[in-house]
Amino acid sequence: MSAVTSIAGYFKKHVLGQSLIRRNPMYYERACADLEEVSGLDLAGRRAWAKERVARTLELARSTEYGRSIKGTDNLADWPLLEKEPLRHELKSFVCGNDWLSAPATTGGTSGVPLKVLRSLQAIVFEQAIIDRCIAEAGADVRTARTVVLRGDNPRDLELSPNPDCEYINGGRMLTMSANAVTHVSVEHVANTLEKFGPKLLCAYPTALETLCRYLRDSNRRLSIPSVVTSSEVVRPESWRLTEQMLGTRVIDYYGQAERIAFAHASAAREYRFSCAYSFVEFVPYDGNVLPEHSPYRLYEVIGTPFWNNVLPIVRYRTGDLVRVPAHWGAAELEELSLGLRSFEGVLGRQQEVIVCPQSVRLSGLGFVPRDIDNVVRMQVVQEDFEQVRIFVLPTAEFGTNDAEDLLANARSRIPSDVNITVELATRLERTPRGKTPLIVHRPPVHDVLRRNGIEPLFTR
Repeated sequence: MSAVTSIAGYFKKHVLGQSLIRRNPMYYERACADLEEVSGLDLAGRRAWAKERVARTLELARSTEYGRSIKGTDNLADWPLLEKEPLRHELKSFVCGNDWLSAPATTGGTSGVPLKVLRSLQAIVFEQAIIDRCIAEAGADVRTARTVVLRGDNPRDLELSPNPDCEYINGGRMLTMSANAVTHVSVEHVANTLEKFGPKLLCAYPTALETLCRYLRDSNRRLSIPSVVTSSEVVRPESWRLTEQMLGTRVIDYYGQAERIAFAHASAAREYRFSCAYSFVEFVPYDGNVLPEHSPYRLYEVIGTPFWNNVLPIVRYRTGDLVRVPAHWGAAELEELSLGLRSFEGVLGRQQEVIVCPQSVRLSGLGFVPRDIDNVVRMQVVQEDFEQVRIFVLPTAEFGTNDAEDLLANARSRIPSDVNITVELATRLERTPRGKTPLIVHRPPVHDVLRRNGIEPLFTR
């Protein structure tokens, strides 16, 4: 066990631990100063700042076994795009220096197979600093605000319970509850618990938050929580508006990964900006069968070179995440997007969000299916086998037959006719063990075909 992990395990639930680890004074104030400095820079300033940080990352990466094996240079474009598999199977070859003062982290949401990575103390602190900045933008002081956390932090295999467990930590200032606990069975109890606690800040998975807000709407009830920060899942604009209405709140959503490759946030729906202080982001055109022919948009995969993880300097990592931008954007616009000077609508999904058809595997672009349908809060696609796809919908109170027919028509435009599609209403959607709600779930009959195409299926409960 590393030194950071050992200390973090002891202090995780205490204010002192937050100060010693995540807001370590050796790095925290400097991280905050860097974020403030970069926010005031113009295009030329951000370009120069990022260039300097990239050079430092490449210097570290060249000293690793991986860097030597590919004969890495001081020119970023000379480095190949990095897939997940080398990191999964050859982690030590990417480590720089002594890894004893580092903390392990694992992916495990949408990628299916956990991927272990290492994070330096500086990387942990910078991550906290940029999240704290988002929380401040939402109007809360993370160090003093009474806070509720509805996240995947509790790994216990929860049963559906009308009275799910919660825990008070940080001297009673923070209430934590697993996102898995927020269900149609328990949501009234959750709402009552939050009302009694009186939080000023709520940090949540969007899907858990949606369940809560749908209950509040259907019960003609409201809570008062001034600040909400969400992450780890795609937030639909309809969900954003519902949260604002039911909680009377300011919402901030941020995007990142366990690998800490790129960071973006939004203070309004569909207005995300990347942080060029966090990493250098590149965009690789994605030509999967997602967008309609002659679409005015184009898809790009997010590629990142993070700046602050000195123990694991990763170069040009393929996140598998896709963003949609206007098709007429060229190199200049994409550079402005990378440097946080242009906004984008948000991460659309991942490459593994595919439907297995009888003849082939294709990216179906099902994240677009509910577009222009007002009465769908969230949907999930379950592929039972090669010939059957079921679309489960969390509806608004106004959802009707016409909405179901429109949803089916949209899905049919993406999925070949040899696959049968049904639309079904649901009170809850399936989640991964960490509490995330994937867009697409595959049943065992199609798992082998997925794996032959390099896609590891998700496991839900």
